[in-house]
Amino acid sequence: MQRRPSHPVMAALAAGTVTVTLIMPSPAAAAPDPSAPTVAASDAGQIAPYVMKALQRDLKLSAGQAQARLAREATAARTEAALRRSLGANFAGAWLNADASTLTVAVTSRSGVSKIKAAGASPTVVARSERQLNAVKDRLDAAASRASQAVSGWYVDVANNTVTVTARNSAAASAFVAASGVPAEAVRISVTGEAPRVLYDVRGADAYYIGGGRCSIGFSVNGGFVSAGHCGTTGTATLGYNQVAQGTFAGSSFPGNDYSWVRVNSNWTPRGVVNNYAGGEVSVAGSTEAAVGASICRSGSTTGWHCGTISAKNQTVNYAQGSVSGLTRTNVCAEPGDSGGSWLSGNQAQGVTSGGSGNCTSGGTTYFQPVNEILSAYGLTLVTSGGNPPPPTGCSGYEFTYTGSLSSGASAYQPNGSYYYSSASGTHRGCLDGPSGVDFDLYLQKWNGASWVNVASGITSAPDETVSYSGTAGYYRYRVHAYSGSGSYTMGLSNP
Repeated sequence: MQRRPSHPVMAALAAGTVTVTLIMPSPAAAAPDPSAPTVAASDAGQIAPYVMKALQRDLKLSAGQAQARLAREATAARTEAALRRSLGANFAGAWLNADASTLTVAVTSRSGVSKIKAAGASPTVVARSERQLNAVKDRLDAAASRASQAVSGWYVDVANNTVTVTARNSAAASAFVAASGVPAEAVRISVTGEAPRVLYDVRGADAYYIGGGRCSIGFSVNGGFVSAGHCGTTGTATLGYNQVAQGTFAGSSFPGNDYSWVRVNSNWTPRGVVNNYAGGEVSVAGSTEAAVGASICRSGSTTGWHCGTISAKNQTVNYAQGSVSGLTRTNVCAEPGDSGGSWLSGNQAQGVTSGGSGNCTSGGTTYFQPVNEILSAYGLTLVTSGGNPPPPTGCSGYEFTYTGSLSSGASAYQPNGSYYYSSASGTHRGCLDGPSGVDFDLYLQKWNGASWVNVASGITSAPDETVSYSGTAGYYRYRVHAYSGSGSYTMGLSNP
């Protein structure tokens, strides 16, 4: 059934105590007005007070400073994603400074400097792109068996434009680098006392049991939960925190990776919350990946909530059981009993505890397996916001995927409450998959210099819609509208 399109909406979405405007690379045409749209980067009503308190304690921040930092970090995450796409092969990494007030973006060509400045970030020109650094690390990964136990790991170090190898002595690190055949000038050696080990006997959120061992649930997903791979092998049965039959490992990978997922039986209901070990629960709102330098907190049954910052991504850790690649490095402490626990940046799921070194008296380094990689590896959907059912997943084959939930008559804007810039002419494709029994509509809008204009729409009486539009360069956004009915949705989009 065809209906008249709704008028453009210029108001800010999901207003919270701190709102920021997403700044994108400046094209020749006028950019959208700063007041439209704005996004709530840090809504105090959605960030659990236990997370905020731990963040304030460990980073020595006031409540206002913590909220402001989360807002800056949310902006930085979107800016990094936009510049990664815009700069292409010249992108060489991005990182926040100590107080998250400045996002530095590295680029290998001076032609990208103006784009970085236009996006509100600080540019630096370097010799190696992120792809080149990843290639160096890949060669180290291929030679992992040649690393002695004195070598604790290696990671892409975008701030130094190198791959950093950590070891208890420089001789061991130098021997490993030489054996790998990578150019020495692309590697930085850091001597450290780290001796990472897998934290077998710990739980982060709710405990579960495997034979005589115990681990912890990372995050709820459709049909079960994700956890660390070293906790159990595929086919192994699990018991819950109450020793009642719970489920079976449906997938597990360790070493190489450190992830797994457990399919639970009908007696268990996955919920989108994390046990805070202080008598309450922390809601999980999504899994947007935080930037290097961003604040992060974890939950563990031995040491409770602790916070710090992300030191690096794409770390390979050389455990005694074998090397694990693709981990995220943090300066958050952990102790036996914290293994497999949940990691969050604000209310966004980040990963599950793999291992680390040190303790919460003297400090330490802890690594987590990114949760989005686990979800992708097994085709899982994160359960969010107190146990809402997972959104539909019918939009596949699109470059970007977003999820949300709407009440009847409400609208939301994608991507992530904001807009995107397309620097070339071509086809914009959008797909909306709504829940059964509702009437959801999809509009593609373009900024004409003064207002948002609908340029394509899918407004049938069905819950699912698709749009395709051949357009010129400019700013675009999608409006998802619940014409009638409520529920969760998935949206996919691809653009030139």
